Amino acid sequence: MSGRTVLNVSNVSVRRGDQIILGPVDFSVSEGERWVILGPNGAGKSTLIKMLATMSFPTTGSIEVLGERLGKVDVFELRPRVGFCSSAMTENIPGDELVRDVVLTAAYAIVGRWNEEYDLWDESRAIALLTTFGVRELGERLFSTLSEGERKRVQIARALMTDPEVLLLDEPAAGLDLGGREDLLRRFAEFSIDSSAPVTIVITHHIEEIPEGTTHALLLKNGLIAVSGPVDQVITSEHISAVFGLPLNVTKDGGRFYARIG
Repeated sequence: MSGRTVLNVSNVSVRRGDQIILGPVDFSVSEGERWVILGPNGAGKSTLIKMLATMSFPTTGSIEVLGERLGKVDVFELRPRVGFCSSAMTENIPGDELVRDVVLTAAYAIVGRWNEEYDLWDESRAIALLTTFGVRELGERLFSTLSEGERKRVQIARALMTDPEVLLLDEPAAGLDLGGREDLLRRFAEFSIDSSAPVTIVITHHIEEIPEGTTHALLLKNGLIAVSGPVDQVITSEHISAVFGLPLNVTKDGGRFYARIG
């Protein structure tokens, strides 16, 4: 049985100039669920997740995040309850920042260490999160010296620093080599099965990057929802072929999905 509604998107559209780039879309996410949102480039995935992260607003319709409606709530008070990780955020992190401080500063929702003070709990949590994602030994390194895979894992640790109720990951495996991708997905799957882990939404356009333990999926095409629901009912040959415009055969092995033409 589903718990309370954590995210609710109702008749949402986004317009840029004369063009509608997303919508109208409707869907909701409940406690205990793990979602993936897939679609080809330009489908509207990042536009949608930025709104769920309270970083932008719909042109029409309404979005409720943790019971608060965007436009009627102070987003600066809401954002610490929502962990968000995207490649765009990397550009805002100072290259000379220590990895440990990249995670710590999330406690104040800032980027770049200044004169703020942290207690032992903050420092212990930052170290524990770096350990969970396999980068504890990099804590005293400069962020600019890390590989792409190491940066992704540090960013996810940062997104979890405030113990958020929702975790949003925008293409967390993008740019990683095979080994880096598989290591990240394994660590994330192990983390997400914890009963105390937050509701998660992962954005990707590769079904191989759907983490084990994902419960629901939503497919976007041309700014519209093609299909959504329980992951095994959505990630099928028929649906994936229709969304990506290729005759794809989808299989599942060991909790992971794979696709090939044919």
